[in-house]
Amino acid sequence: MNTNEILVQVQQVNVTFDQYLALQNVSLTVKRGEIVTLIGPNGAGKSTLVKIVLGLLSPHTGNVHRDPEIRIGYMPQHLTIDPVLPLTVARFLTLSGVTQTHLLQQVLAEVGATHLLTRPLQRISGGEMRRVLLARALLREPDLLVLDEPIQGVDITGQYELYELIAQLRKRYGCGILMVSHDLHLVMAATDYVICLNQQVCCNGRPEAVTQHPAYLKLFGDRAGRDLAIYTHHHHSQTV
Repeated sequence: MNTNEILVQVQQVNVTFDQYLALQNVSLTVKRGEIVTLIGPNGAGKSTLVKIVLGLLSPHTGNVHRDPEIRIGYMPQHLTIDPVLPLTVARFLTLSGVTQTHLLQQVLAEVGATHLLTRPLQRISGGEMRRVLLARALLREPDLLVLDEPIQGVDITGQYELYELIAQLRKRYGCGILMVSHDLHLVMAATDYVICLNQQVCCNGRPEAVTQHPAYLKLFGDRAGRDLAIYTHHHHSQTV
């Protein structure tokens, strides 16, 4: 695995919506084998930047480079399912274009959700739904996984488990991972590189450096101190 291989690179992009500056001179690089996390408050431009990475939105100025043969697996933040729609987990996964049952079982096994194959989608928990959405992203055998708020609606135990699973998938697939979060809790211990965004890049670097940066502390205030304590505790518990 070439960990120096650049999968996607965004350089000095600017995006404006009806005179509102959503992104200003923002740059981002994700390499193979690397976990990069975008953090920032609501309205910081994280979703806009993700759309640029996915190729769903073009910046008004700046450059975007993607590996021409890149395969991207995307895990959305929200998924609304009609409660009366008879849709099993298996059927939902086939909507990706992959219909072989053994492949569906394989990706569900990788995320610890084999038992959900025939379960109605409306009858699974929030944590189980995140695993199903992750399995759907893996069906593309991605070079790059884009995970938008991967622990949303998941309890604290499930958050630990999902972050550990994401780290395992990075190793197994040799892929790059771009995670998005407005919630700092635990995310610092689960990433290699952090970009703190608030329309522009406030600070970026390794988690231990970002959590001490004045711009980070100013943006998140007292909450940053609490999450730094959680990060430090979890980080050391992983390395002893």
